[in-house]
Amino acid sequence: MTDLIACKGVYKRFPLPAGKGEFTALEDVSLTVKGGEVLALLGRSGSGKSTLLRIMAGLIPASSGTVLSNGKPLQGANNDVAMVFQSFALLPWLTVLDNVEIGLQARGVPRASRARRALKAIDMVGLDGFEGAYPKELSGGMKQRVGCARALVMEPKVLFMDEPFSALDVLTAENLRGEIDDLWNSGEFPSQSILLVTHNIEEAVILADRVIVLGSNPGHVRGEVAIDLPRPHNRTDQRFKDIVEHLYAVMTNPELDVPVSAAVAAPQPSSPFSQRLPHVRIGGLSGLLELLNEQSEDEEDVSHLADRLAVTSDDLLALIEAATLLDFATVTDGTVTLTELGRKFSEATILSSKDIFREQLLSHVPIFDTIVRTLQEKRNKSMRVDFFLDIWDEYFPPEVAQAQFATTVDWGRYAELFEYDSTEGYLHLHEDTEEPQAAG
Repeated sequence: MTDLIACKGVYKRFPLPAGKGEFTALEDVSLTVKGGEVLALLGRSGSGKSTLLRIMAGLIPASSGTVLSNGKPLQGANNDVAMVFQSFALLPWLTVLDNVEIGLQARGVPRASRARRALKAIDMVGLDGFEGAYPKELSGGMKQRVGCARALVMEPKVLFMDEPFSALDVLTAENLRGEIDDLWNSGEFPSQSILLVTHNIEEAVILADRVIVLGSNPGHVRGEVAIDLPRPHNRTDQRFKDIVEHLYAVMTNPELDVPVSAAVAAPQPSSPFSQRLPHVRIGGLSGLLELLNEQSEDEEDVSHLADRLAVTSDDLLALIEAATLLDFATVTDGTVTLTELGRKFSEATILSSKDIFREQLLSHVPIFDTIVRTLQEKRNKSMRVDFFLDIWDEYFPPEVAQAQFATTVDWGRYAELFEYDSTEGYLHLHEDTEEPQAAG
């Protein structure tokens, strides 16, 4: 198969505020999109999936490395691709037909020709009869169909789909996903390839021929998994289930090897502030542990757990990451198992659970020991939060730094290590916090 798009050693860095250096979103990413395939980029939040897609579309430049489109270095917008966004991005003052035609109009296609092509694309996505409707008259699923038609009418070599179903309800997303799959399998799809960005594991296995797994902090290629199934991919096939469970195992265990010719290992944090905490609430973590504790064998396949909880894979993986970080659970080959400490925590009274949580934070998550010691060194046992945010800003973009702070406060409050005065903008050492032992 011909390489339609190729990334070779791509890096993307963004400047941090106030000249504090750079944030590396992508590191040494190399991959290809081949003709005649559906390729999925699978990764959790923070893995740089959408950033990589925009670099390949020519919407933003790479900081270093090379992107080839049709064998030529990409310079500016990539005319070989069209994109379907997560948000529908329709112009509300235009009809369905006008919204679908707009890209053709920008390219100077004559009116009659663009109307003919737009009507064909509208019919292809099942919106025949709605050509004169306005976006406000359409449901979410219909709006995304317009977004698909607007991209398909351009007849791109590669159709980019950036989490196209994530803004839809479950049934609508399932229906539209199935129709895209049917259209591809029919051999009438107007693009040579599809590049799908998703964090939904089952979605990747349903649609893709290959899945490239991205790791985080910074985004890097961990490896790829071939979906060696006849089309359409049958969910009830045992091989389908095996691939889904394998990908859950990969996504829940960053250390697990994924077959690849040039996988790049994520760098180890060099500072307590550079460790990215999973953004989960204590209530969610406690609920997961209590659910596992109810199981007779204290373990469950991650893929089955996602179905039972009816949560997104991103949310579930974040909960599992928090549980393993604090030694409340372990993950092996896609199975999450409660540890003895996890069982003790899930069965403890509120006061006892706080004690357990405090001990695990201080011994397993260095940022908490660092903050507590900093507060203890202050005469008034307080410190402005800006001091800590300024340090987080050296490692993360502002919105990520804020999320780190919010998670740290939530966990630290529960563990009764410190309090946060949002009015004054200060962290205060909890009155009962004793001198912590050195971590480890």
